[in-house]
Amino acid sequence: MKTSAAVLCGTAVVLAGTLTAAPAEAGTTSSANAVQTAKVTWKKCATDASPTLQCGTVKVPLDYARPQGRKITLALTRVPHTARKFQGPLLVNPGGPGGSGLTLAPFVASALPKAVAAQYDVIGFDPRGVGKSTPALDCKPGYFNPVRPESVPSTPAIEKANLERAKSFAAACGRKYADVLPYINTVSAVKDMDSIRKSLGAKKINYFGYSYGTYLGQVYAKLFPHRVRRLVLDSIVNPDGVWYDDNIGQDYAFDARHKALMAWIAKYNSTYKLGTDPAKIEAKWYAMQAELAKKPAGGKVGAAEVEDTFLPGGYYNGYWPQLAQAFAAYVNDHNPAPLVKTYQSLAAIDASGDNGYSIYAAVQCRDVAWPRDWKQWEKDNWAVYAKAPFNAWNNAWYNAPCVFWPTKSLKPVNVANSQLPPVLLFQATNDAATPYQGGVTVHRLLKNSSLVVEQGGGNHGISLSGNACLDKYLTKYLTDGTVPRGHGTADAVCQKTPDPKPVSTAKSALSSQQPATAPNAGTLHGLIGFRG
Repeated sequence: MKTSAAVLCGTAVVLAGTLTAAPAEAGTTSSANAVQTAKVTWKKCATDASPTLQCGTVKVPLDYARPQGRKITLALTRVPHTARKFQGPLLVNPGGPGGSGLTLAPFVASALPKAVAAQYDVIGFDPRGVGKSTPALDCKPGYFNPVRPESVPSTPAIEKANLERAKSFAAACGRKYADVLPYINTVSAVKDMDSIRKSLGAKKINYFGYSYGTYLGQVYAKLFPHRVRRLVLDSIVNPDGVWYDDNIGQDYAFDARHKALMAWIAKYNSTYKLGTDPAKIEAKWYAMQAELAKKPAGGKVGAAEVEDTFLPGGYYNGYWPQLAQAFAAYVNDHNPAPLVKTYQSLAAIDASGDNGYSIYAAVQCRDVAWPRDWKQWEKDNWAVYAKAPFNAWNNAWYNAPCVFWPTKSLKPVNVANSQLPPVLLFQATNDAATPYQGGVTVHRLLKNSSLVVEQGGGNHGISLSGNACLDKYLTKYLTDGTVPRGHGTADAVCQKTPDPKPVSTAKSALSSQQPATAPNAGTLHGLIGFRG
């Protein structure tokens, strides 16, 4: 899953082939069990929003096949339980790969009903290589500095420039982190999760993951099924497509969400004055992109950057009013300032470095085999572009370092599992980052799971976002382990929350531009980030 400035966390999230068990290079569960882990020492790191927040660290092996060898450090946060009824640790992860989980713990603890959150130690963690965990990877600072070459390789020169960028990023990672890269992968991160369990003195863990975090949950459950007490997966990675095929699927889904934004703008022509025909509005968007290719807005927003700017709208419709206002200002008023401001708030990556993207690439390029022949990428992405142009090539270049990645590839994990307690799955039908099929597939592969579907929903990360119907199932499950049991594909269906209404100013999408029915949504989507 592709990650952007904030990470999601992903778009672009190769060849999957037949799923097999984790290879020997990834280490074995028995070797992970042999690791001795010291208990966490917690220190106060309270904030106004989370007055009981604590921080800690735990040391784990870089290589689980050599548990007495080099150690690395994982950073943790905890909102401790306060109720007499203690249900153990609840580990939370926001996705990525590359997303920091330290701030997700206080969010989840505050967003859950107080009586439920009080029964858990809510534990956030930065996975290996991420954020405050060490070593924090930063392969090539400034890699996403504007203005980048156009995404669509309409000329040999554009294609060559993008290929050289991707090759240079992979080479930089290899030079800086040759001794670390073989151990930055999903299986190693999952073994870290079990080390965290041991450091907490828990026989079992509860786990709640969004986006790529759902894949962490799937793999953890496969390697450590008897350590799972409760498992919640929201916006679910399709394990049959990791990672090349999943990214292709994303391209079609993000194009559909971009078209949904165009239709929403058409609905509010009285506000944005861009017309009432979605197809014609979309043509204006591509005309704007062509102009930006020749003259980037503010010297920062070119053809590639405007794709980055509108991509978050595929993750969360609460951004639509801000995006529409910036689009209208550029087209109708020849005013690029709102577009530049929106790029800076939603898409710009810190010029001092991009840890999230470095981990994204390191994990996905190592996890599984990607096509190493660029001709295969050309063929596949031109085919996508012909039907779904919005994000096809932007996403391709985001993942292109995997063509040149300096480590060998592992094999994907067969996550099929019949050894788990009841598992709760959440999936929106129109999710772009993790398309609907992922939820259906994992529901089939996890024998004792229940799937709750948000019908018509297009946001990525749907629980704790203001949909009371979804949260009812989450609350019930975390309270006593109860899951809905239905017939057919879904065990329960909830209707989506309303789309946002236009606003007359360009205020932050995280405040007045959120749907009134989703008070937590903007905060959540700021945490789980983009592209994974």
